[in-house]
Amino acid sequence: MTGKIHSIETMGLTDGPGIRSVVFFQGCRLRCAYCHNPDTWSRDGGREFTAEELLKKVLRFKPYFERSGGGITCSGGEPLLQPEFLVEFLKLCKENGINTAIDTAGFGNGQYEEVLRYTDLVLLDIKHVNDEGYERLTGRGFRDFWNFVDALNNLDKAIWIRHVVVPGITDSKEHIEKLRKMIKGFNNVKKVELLPYHVLGVNKYREMGIPYRLDGIRPMSKDKIEKLEHILKVS
Repeated sequence: MTGKIHSIETMGLTDGPGIRSVVFFQGCRLRCAYCHNPDTWSRDGGREFTAEELLKKVLRFKPYFERSGGGITCSGGEPLLQPEFLVEFLKLCKENGINTAIDTAGFGNGQYEEVLRYTDLVLLDIKHVNDEGYERLTGRGFRDFWNFVDALNNLDKAIWIRHVVVPGITDSKEHIEKLRKMIKGFNNVKKVELLPYHVLGVNKYREMGIPYRLDGIRPMSKDKIEKLEHILKVS
């Protein structure tokens, strides 16, 4: 069995605890308006690896991430779109004593509980707090997301919540208060991160001939993020 991999980052510092090797899986069902990796969307791209080949690549960096309390993070794209391959790879990681995390929006092809059995941490990207807003930002509704959340809660997996704050879209006090209420429905949240919207990936859209739907929206200010983080903690 092979999987489609877009790229591998060897020294990830923001993708879970410690230093991480980050494996970016190819393919995604969402079309997030602010996605900075539109080159990961198509399932036809990427390079094919067997799970053993991929493990061999990341094992080279084990001394670095092991000393820092890090490990491997499967990101994307959407790693849950390749569940059989993902399970096979995560199993090999655990057999080799590697801490595992998946960075996901929860939109995959099922087999969630099998994937999660070999996952130590889930970095869960919550796009919006209601179905209408979710569909407007991503092109998809909420149902599949909640299917994944059910599996998360059933297995009581550790979760880091991530939420991109976009000016004029997800940056209101009311929105953040709804996000906080939503988070209360998760069993094992260890951390919540508000990520400021940025425009670092806009050039990729131009190069690929894809219209950028948030054209003209300025990056999110750090000051506003700090105020919203306070609301998230105390509301």
